[in-house]
Amino acid sequence: MESQNSIPLIISELPEKGEGGKIPRLAKEVWEESKKLWEIVGPAVFMRLVLYAMNIISQAFAGHLGDRELAAFSIASTVVSGLSFGLLLGMASALETLCGQAYGAKQYHMLGVYMQRSWLILLGFAVLLAPTYVFSEQILVAPGQSPELSRETSLVSMYMLPLHFIYAILLPLNKFLQCQLKNWVTAVTTVAGFPVHVVATWLLVQHFRLGLFGAAMALNLSWALITGLQLAYAIGGGCPETWKGFSALAFVDLKDFVKLSAASGVMLCLESWYYRILIFLTAYMKNAELAVDALSICLSLAGWEMMIHLGFLAGTGVRVANELGAANGKVQDLRQFKAVISAVDSISVLLALTILLNGVQPVLSGVAVGSGWQALVAYVNIGSYYLIGVPFGVLLAWGFHYRVLVRIFTLHINNMNDVHILFR
Repeated sequence: MESQNSIPLIISELPEKGEGGKIPRLAKEVWEESKKLWEIVGPAVFMRLVLYAMNIISQAFAGHLGDRELAAFSIASTVVSGLSFGLLLGMASALETLCGQAYGAKQYHMLGVYMQRSWLILLGFAVLLAPTYVFSEQILVAPGQSPELSRETSLVSMYMLPLHFIYAILLPLNKFLQCQLKNWVTAVTTVAGFPVHVVATWLLVQHFRLGLFGAAMALNLSWALITGLQLAYAIGGGCPETWKGFSALAFVDLKDFVKLSAASGVMLCLESWYYRILIFLTAYMKNAELAVDALSICLSLAGWEMMIHLGFLAGTGVRVANELGAANGKVQDLRQFKAVISAVDSISVLLALTILLNGVQPVLSGVAVGSGWQALVAYVNIGSYYLIGVPFGVLLAWGFHYRVLVRIFTLHINNMNDVHILFR
C-alpha cells in the first residue's frame, strides 16, 4: 500500500515537448516563475525576519542586564539551543523534497503523512539531544570554558529546554504549509506572536525582574503560541486536501525517511554549527565576555540580511521540488558599552563582505534541497567549513592574534568556497 502512495525522490525521466508544442518565450517563463517564487519567498522572508527579531529583542533585554548575562544568553541561544535547532531544521528540510514533490505530483494526501513521520523522527532526536541542555555546564567547562560563564549559560539553557521540543513540532509544520504555498499562514501567525513576545519579555525581565529566566520564558511562550496557531490551522480544517487526520502510514517506511532526514540534517547543520563553533571558540579568548558580545552583535547584524536569503532558499527549494514532482525538471535551471561598540566597529567592513556573498549561497542550497542532493552538499559543507574554515580561523586567531576579526573573515572565505564548488 505504501509503495503505491510513495513517490520517487528524484524523477529521472522527463517527458519531452513535442516539436509542434508552443514553447513560451524565455522572458514570459521567467516572469511566470518569478511570480510563483515570490508567492513563497515574500511570506517566508517576512516570517524569518519576525522570528529573528524576537530573538534579537530577547538578546537586547539580556544585554541590559550586564555583559556576562548577554554572553551567557548568546552562548545558550546560539551554541546550545542553536546546535540542536540546526540539526532539527536540517532534518525537517527533508519535507521540502518529499512534500514539494508530492504536491507537484498532486499526491496531496501524502503531505500529511510525511509531516507526521517528520514529527516522530524529530521528537525522537529532540529527546536524544535533551542532555546537551541538561549537562551544558559540564560540557562547556570540560574544554576549559569559564566556570562562571558556563554556569550562567547552563541555567539559561535549562530555561530554553521547552523551546527545544517546540522546534520538533513547529519546523515540520512550517515545511508542510510552505510546500503547499501557504506561507501566508506562517507569516500571519508570527505577526500574532510578535507583540505577545515583546510584552511578555518586558513584563518578565523589566517589570517582574526575573532576569534571564524571564527572557527565556518569553521566548518559550511566544514560540508555543505560534506553533499552536499553525497547528490549529493545519489540522483544524485549513488544509482539507493535505491533512486527512493521523494515519498509521506515518509509522511505515521510517527507515528511508530517516535516511533522507539525516542527509538533510547533516547538510544544513554543518553550516549552522559552524557559526555556533565561532561563538564557542571566541569564549576562549582574553576578555571572553567582551569578545562573545562583539561577535554576537556582528552575527546578529549579519543574521538580519541572512533571513532574506534564507527566504529565497525556502522558495527555491519548494519550486524545484514542485516542478520535479510535476515532471517539469528543466524549470529548476531558471549594547551601549564603548568597548563592545569599538570591537564591532573594527570588523564591520569585513562583515559587509561576508554579507555580500551570503546572497548567493542560500539560493544554491535551495536548489540542492529541492532536488534531493543533500548528501552531496553535506560533503561540500564539511570541506568548506571544517577542513578550511575552522583550521584557518584557529591559525590566524591564536597564531597571529587577529581574534574576532578572523571569525568574520573565515565566514567570508567559506561563503566563497561554497559558491565556487556549487557552481562547478
